[in-house]
Amino acid sequence: MAYNTLLVDIKNDVLALTLNRPAALNSFTLEMHAELKDVIAKLAKGELAARALLITGAGRGFCAGQDLSDGINLKEGQLPDLGLVVEQCYNPLIKAIRTLPLPVIAAVNGPAAGAGMSLAMACDLIYAARSASFLQAFVNIALVPDAGSSYFLPRLVGPQRAARMALLGEKISAEEAERWGLLTKVMDDDKLMAEATAVAEKLAKGPTAAIALIRRQLHASETNSLTEQLDLECANQRTAGQGRDFIEGVTAFMEKRPAKFSGR
Repeated sequence: MAYNTLLVDIKNDVLALTLNRPAALNSFTLEMHAELKDVIAKLAKGELAARALLITGAGRGFCAGQDLSDGINLKEGQLPDLGLVVEQCYNPLIKAIRTLPLPVIAAVNGPAAGAGMSLAMACDLIYAARSASFLQAFVNIALVPDAGSSYFLPRLVGPQRAARMALLGEKISAEEAERWGLLTKVMDDDKLMAEATAVAEKLAKGPTAAIALIRRQLHASETNSLTEQLDLECANQRTAGQGRDFIEGVTAFMEKRPAKFSGR
């Protein structure tokens, strides 16, 4: 697949998606949004032979958020409708990632700012290079958090730390982000891609149908009551227990061998 703003590679059932505008720290443009929509839609439909998605950035950055030079007119009276951009581009992107039927891993190799930080938080697991940083940049240009930042951030780090990042617009290091619970793991820069890829490959070889149910269950827990969550667990366990992977998992356990999951 050839794209202008993305690099897409599938190996060992992992689709490695690289945001590829390194000169602009991989900031979002309308073209990038269209290309991301295409890739993720194909993944959701099963048109690509992948069972896990790994997202990273080219060059020295993960994603700097919106490219403010991409079609934005700053003349008073001619300002763009940014709500429309959020509605048509960012909201569908975040929803598409969260509803994918496969695990999504972020490998944050440098600055993740604004909607770029939102993109990372929308993933299931976040691995970061030691040189990476995280910034809720919106307030610095008199805007509000979008692309799910005001949803994900308080749930990951708590209300006070979320307020600190959103209101003060201060950059935090990967080490601090890990201490706050924002990250899965921080590591030396030269080890990031190897370890994140290994995790993605492990998940891709796993019971991906059950993993999809686990993802939905965890996401639902953010708003469900205990009773609703117990009911969901019951329904999902019923579904998982009818799968071929459950039979394979139990058989492999009894035979003391590694399971060979098919994702069904």
